[in-house]
Amino acid sequence: MASNFLEEDFSCPVCCEIFKDPVVLSCSHSVCKGCLQQFWEAKGSRECPVCRRKSSMSTPPVSLALKNLCETFVQERRQSSSSGSETVCSLHSEKLKLFCLDDQRPVCVVCRDSRKHTNHKFCPIEEAATDCKKELKTALKPLQEQLKIFKDCKLNWSQTAEHIKIQAQQTERQIKEQFEKLHQFLRDEEAVRIAALREEEVQKSQMMKEKIEKLSSDISSLSDTIRAIEEEMRAEDVLFLQNYKATVKRAQCTLQHPEELSGALIHVAQHLANLKFRVWEKMQDTVQYTPVTLDPNTVHPKLIVFDDLTSVRRSDEEQKLPYNPERFDKCLCVLGSEGFNSGTHCWDVEVGDCTVWYVGVMTESAQRMENVFSRSGIWCVGFYGGEYGARSTPQPFTLLSLEQKLQRIRVKLDCDRGKLSFSNPLTNTHIHTFTHTFTDKLLPYLSVIGSLKILPLQCSVRVNQIS
Repeated sequence: MASNFLEEDFSCPVCCEIFKDPVVLSCSHSVCKGCLQQFWEAKGSRECPVCRRKSSMSTPPVSLALKNLCETFVQERRQSSSSGSETVCSLHSEKLKLFCLDDQRPVCVVCRDSRKHTNHKFCPIEEAATDCKKELKTALKPLQEQLKIFKDCKLNWSQTAEHIKIQAQQTERQIKEQFEKLHQFLRDEEAVRIAALREEEVQKSQMMKEKIEKLSSDISSLSDTIRAIEEEMRAEDVLFLQNYKATVKRAQCTLQHPEELSGALIHVAQHLANLKFRVWEKMQDTVQYTPVTLDPNTVHPKLIVFDDLTSVRRSDEEQKLPYNPERFDKCLCVLGSEGFNSGTHCWDVEVGDCTVWYVGVMTESAQRMENVFSRSGIWCVGFYGGEYGARSTPQPFTLLSLEQKLQRIRVKLDCDRGKLSFSNPLTNTHIHTFTHTFTDKLLPYLSVIGSLKILPLQCSVRVNQIS
């Protein structure tokens, strides 16, 4: 059996490893085929690595017997290691008490003194195990931290997937509610217009009924008169002449001719002309347009954006929202849903009696995590600590002197001219203006402890006549 031999019996004199494709030289020494080729190339001559005797063969034959023995030896050693005898040296049957620092493997005292481990460093197996465990523990820490990051990410993504479903359900409900209001308005408008049509139908039908009844009465009276005169005319001459004067007088009694019926038909044009346009025009009373709407995906968890996306208020409890890079995580802020990088835009914000608020714009690329006021990208006016001020981050709060308490504030952004102005729309007084060359897309910015509302604009439907 191969296990009766030592590892040295199957070791190549060049690489000191178990033979791989051993070849036999003419001097009877065996060497790995690959090792022999490297040795010959390095030396520049064909000689034995052991005895330096020159070989007459350029391609020495492979020793199949030695190759089979080596493979059997390796297989038996693997089986011995897998059977639980790893604490005993497979070559020398001695306990593995040392650790070779060069080869990074446990060895016995016989292995230490073997040629294979010449000039190698060793330490006790216990010390090596302690040091290696310490190294692995250090190497394991980044993997454990990475695993935690992956698990946290998976948890957040799972929460995000669940939140997507909730958002879809809530948005669908709100869409249906909005359309139901529109449907109800159209149903009500349809009912009003059909009721007006029915009322006109009843009035004109009643009028026609009365006129037809009067006309029928006149026809009946005339028919009676004609019939009576014809009967008189059929009487004997003496009797006819006796009643002639009365008959002539009766024949001269005529009725007023029927009047022409103007406007008797249904005024179809009044009910149908530009019907859809007039209904659309009337919808102005129920439909509002807000120049800025809020993006709930940016709102801080302690703020609540209302269903119409125009109002935001401070919440008593923090909402359970998944992490997403668009959301503010420290400052109680929310952004508009659409950004501006050209043109002029204006919107009014009702601040009411809020104790703390900021209104302005923020660049789309500005930092939203941690303290946003420590980074550039926000231009706003606000109310804090009972005082009004203006701020262009990261510059400090600049106090503003205002005579009246603000209830509303108007924001006017002129992207092309690089101006951001704030005014009081109730008194039409200027508050503050920032001048800056805006290169990034700007988003409406709100921060509040209390509640803020973006006010709708007055809408109108106008017809332009062709000139």
